[in-house]
Amino acid sequence: GVQRPDGIAEFLAAASAAMSADPALTVVGVGPKPSGILPQGMDWIETGCEGPELASGMENALSQGRIHGAVALHYPFPLGVTTVGRVLTPGTGKPLFMASCTGMSAAHRQEAMLRNAILGVAVAKALGITSVGVLNLDAAPQVLRALNRMAEKGYPLNLGQSVRGDGGSLLRGNDLLCGAVDVCVADTLTGNVLMKVFSAFTSGGSYETSGWGYGPSVGEGWDKVVSIVSRASGAPVIANALAYTAAAVRGRLPAVVAEEIRLAKAAGMDDELAAFSKAAAAPRDEVQAPPAVPTDEEIHGIDVLDLELAVRCLWKENIYAEAAMGCTGPVVKLAGSSLDKARAVLTASGYL
Repeated sequence: GVQRPDGIAEFLAAASAAMSADPALTVVGVGPKPSGILPQGMDWIETGCEGPELASGMENALSQGRIHGAVALHYPFPLGVTTVGRVLTPGTGKPLFMASCTGMSAAHRQEAMLRNAILGVAVAKALGITSVGVLNLDAAPQVLRALNRMAEKGYPLNLGQSVRGDGGSLLRGNDLLCGAVDVCVADTLTGNVLMKVFSAFTSGGSYETSGWGYGPSVGEGWDKVVSIVSRASGAPVIANALAYTAAAVRGRLPAVVAEEIRLAKAAGMDDELAAFSKAAAAPRDEVQAPPAVPTDEEIHGIDVLDLELAVRCLWKENIYAEAAMGCTGPVVKLAGSSLDKARAVLTASGYL
């Protein structure tokens, strides 16, 4: 049930639309049964109106196999479980998976984004789609480097390309607007904001008019397909969420996730996650800057979380450098005469 005055009407309209589009789909409502005639083909599990009653009604139906997946306004996912949303990109009308946008696959951003990449790819594979890119946030270059190392060890990853002139698999805002890839990897909070902007920008945020909702739940060892919509989700979004959930169930999403995690672990995912934790806990060396020189060159592609460490790494090699923020992200400023040596040092140290 939806907790706004017109929520039941929106839900019933969505159920009707979803079943009309897919005659093999049966939508089952959970909660106090509404007065009037239900859409043709719809079923209902009647419960009280309190939250715990609604939740237990849905949980029991899932565990008993009466329903195979669920679409809910709220679900208390444990840490390690997140959802992969789907939006309609306004530039090309192409669908884009957002990994992730509710729940949380891990408490720390680097680990969460790496796990989100694996989980997002699994959802896309369950629906027959695969290319992936990482949104240019804090930790994105670190995550992308980890994914590339895993790919070199045999992880079957299809990295997409930015539409920007310099290409690469780090995504900017224009890549999201045009759907440059099929799966956008982000942290959960950023993904949640993007879902709301994409879904409700035409209404000023009060009503989500497009997209497929916040997506089905995924995580290591998680076997339920529970999708999320919001209180602002309109009938078109709820109908799409029902269809998205049905497709995930038919695509055997939990089994696909388990296999994707197996492939990722075989290619060193656990080692990459351990390296993130080790780097976060490592003390910073105290090192003095060499004498300042004019900085007329820049090195791009270093994560903002690594920026100060990268500068100190160059200082150790007696290369003067400064941390700065350019229009496309973090940069290291340095003298042109030191550029080649600095690139070699930063590459050898894992910052590039």
